[in-house]
Amino acid sequence: MERKLWEILDVYLISLPDRFLAYSPEQHPIVLQIGGSNLENLAKATELASAYNYDEINFNCGCPSPKVAGHGCFGVRLMLDSKFVGEAMSIIAANTNVPVSVKCRIGVDDHDSYHELCDFIYKVSSLSPTRHFIIHSRKALLNGISPADNRKIPPLKYEYYYALMRDFPDIKFTINGGINSVVEVNAALREGAHGVMVGRAAYNNPWRTLGHVDTAIYGAPSSGLTRREILERYQEYGDHVLGRDGNKRPNVRDVAKPLLNLFYSEPGNGLWKRKADFAFQHCTTMKSFFEETLAAIPDSVLDSPIAGVPSGREDLFANIHDLLPSSYDAREQEALDA
Repeated sequence: MERKLWEILDVYLISLPDRFLAYSPEQHPIVLQIGGSNLENLAKATELASAYNYDEINFNCGCPSPKVAGHGCFGVRLMLDSKFVGEAMSIIAANTNVPVSVKCRIGVDDHDSYHELCDFIYKVSSLSPTRHFIIHSRKALLNGISPADNRKIPPLKYEYYYALMRDFPDIKFTINGGINSVVEVNAALREGAHGVMVGRAAYNNPWRTLGHVDTAIYGAPSSGLTRREILERYQEYGDHVLGRDGNKRPNVRDVAKPLLNLFYSEPGNGLWKRKADFAFQHCTTMKSFFEETLAAIPDSVLDSPIAGVPSGREDLFANIHDLLPSSYDAREQEALDA
C-alpha cells in the first residue's frame, strides 16, 4: 500500500503526525510516499515517518498535476533535475533505516527519449542509495491536458521499462500504467518484470481487480469470502480507527471512501452511493453507516463469492523484447556533470 505525505509547509503536521502517518498493523507491508523540493523539509518528513515503521519511503517524481508540477517544485518536473533528485534521495535515505525508492514517468514533454530516461536513472542511482524505481510507462505532458488525461493520452511504452531492466541489472524496477487485471499482471511477470503496480484499476473496481490476487498471483487457496464477510471485518477495523488522532479524524467518510466502488456495475450500486453520500453527513460509526446503506445492495450480490478469474490481455506484452531500444551506454562524467 501507499500513503501520501505532501511537502511539510508548517508546524501543523509536526503537531498532528498521527493524522497523516498512523496506520493499522494489518497494512504491512506499507510504503510512505513523500514529495517536494525543499531538502530540509524532505529530511523532516522522513525523520517524522521513522517512528511509524513504514517498510519503504518513496519519492514522488511522477505526479503531473499542474497544481504541483506546474510550479516546478514537485512531481514529474523533478525528472528534469536528476541531480537534485539524487541529492534528495541521499537525504531521505540518511534519515531512515528502510529502503528508499523513486516513482517516476518515462519522460516529460519533449524530454522523452530512452537515453534521457537512462540518464535520470543512472544519475539518481549513482548519487544516492536508490535501488528501486517504479516506472509509469507513459511520459507526462505538463501543458494543456489534465492529470486524468495524463493517465491515458500519452502512449504506453512498456519497451522502455524492459530495456531498463536489461541495462541496469543491479536495480529493481516495478512496472506501472495500463495494467488492469491479474491476467495482465501475470503477463508482465512472465516477461520478467520485477514487480507490478496496479493503481486506478484497483481503486475503481476493487472486487474484480483484487479479489483474485492471492490465488492468481501468489498461489494461495481461494478464500471463498463474500463481500458481506469482507464488510463485516472492515466494520471492526473502521470503528477501531475512527477519530484516532483526537480531532475526529479519520471520520466515516475517510474510512469508507476505499469501499465506494466495491459494487461497481452491480445492481444497487447507484443507490448505494447516493445513500453513502447522505450517510456521511451524520453517521459517526461504520456500523451505523453500513446499517443505513447496505439495504441498497441485493443479498445475492452481498453473499456471492468472487467468481472466476476475470479476463485480461494475456498478450499485453507479446513480442515486447523485439521492441527494445538500443542498449544504454552510460557516459559517467557527462551524465553526472549535466
